[in-house]
Amino acid sequence: MPRPIQVHIDLDALEHNLHVARRATGTRIMAVIKASAYGHGLLRAAEALREADGFALLDVHEAVLLREAGFRQTILLLEGFFTADDLALAAENNLASVIHNSQQIAMLDACPHRGNLQIWLKVNSGMNRLGFSPQDIPAVLEKLKAHPAVRDITLMTHFAGADEAAGVADQLEIFNVLAASYRMACSLANSAALLRYPATHADWVRPGIMLYGASPFVETSAQQLGLRSAMTLQSEIISVRELKAGERVGYGGLFCAEAPMRIGTVACGYADGYPRHAPTGTPVLVEGQRTRTLGRVSMDMLSVDLSALPDADTGSRVTLWGNGLSVDEVARAAGTISYELLCALAPRVPLAK
Repeated sequence: MPRPIQVHIDLDALEHNLHVARRATGTRIMAVIKASAYGHGLLRAAEALREADGFALLDVHEAVLLREAGFRQTILLLEGFFTADDLALAAENNLASVIHNSQQIAMLDACPHRGNLQIWLKVNSGMNRLGFSPQDIPAVLEKLKAHPAVRDITLMTHFAGADEAAGVADQLEIFNVLAASYRMACSLANSAALLRYPATHADWVRPGIMLYGASPFVETSAQQLGLRSAMTLQSEIISVRELKAGERVGYGGLFCAEAPMRIGTVACGYADGYPRHAPTGTPVLVEGQRTRTLGRVSMDMLSVDLSALPDADTGSRVTLWGNGLSVDEVARAAGTISYELLCALAPRVPLAK
């Protein structure tokens, strides 16, 4: 028999979450499907999100796969092209590309494709990661507008604190002052800004994490936002044992039983993508009933508390996150974010039939 762990992807949930994004904004939606659609599968997610106005990702070869699969929407390379070969593929496949540094402009100068490229010019409005500083944008725009390879230009930026108390006011003001001098499309909003700051919606929004049913906010749940979990990671209990008071569990014996108790071993570990640093007490569902992990997560297994679940036994179904247990809650318990858990799902975990 195959190992019982598997991942379920709810395509209807992806479509539902896209509709939530659509209701929140009257502008075009660029669905972010980088990192294999946050672990949900590139083509599978793109098909469920087909109503999006565009797709954004990193890898030019994945973008070409979308084109070959028949997707005709705008497809944006979020970090642009890295080599002349990337640029050639972008031009040949009608891909839009971010430009965020002078080296990319130099590559563009050698591009033989005339009037064929959609450029998204990245403005560094305060995140200080990628992009041209506001004072450099006029000169860059002048060059790009006159460039024979460029068809049209969109101005874009990215917010550092849309999901936090810091908000977007400072970055938004910097961007708006700059953009007011130009008549061109703009894109600013990620999931958090889309949901919280209507003033950032502009011409394109770029939802990512919300499409997969996780919340961009610590204080607001996905359920409160009307989102549905798209990924459910499930396995089974493969062993049950009784512990005496004082007995320890797992590597390092990090958990010690204070009284007699019953525990189960689940076929899931950090090699499957479950966080090794998840501490005792991380929530888990056994046959739909809430319990907790115990001790250190192993490569292929983890332990759960069955003391209050007398009917749980070998073969009982376990939900690590997803339907009935928000990935956001699991991530918080493990001291990380839902993005990391979704993206870290290992290729060895099979898709449920």
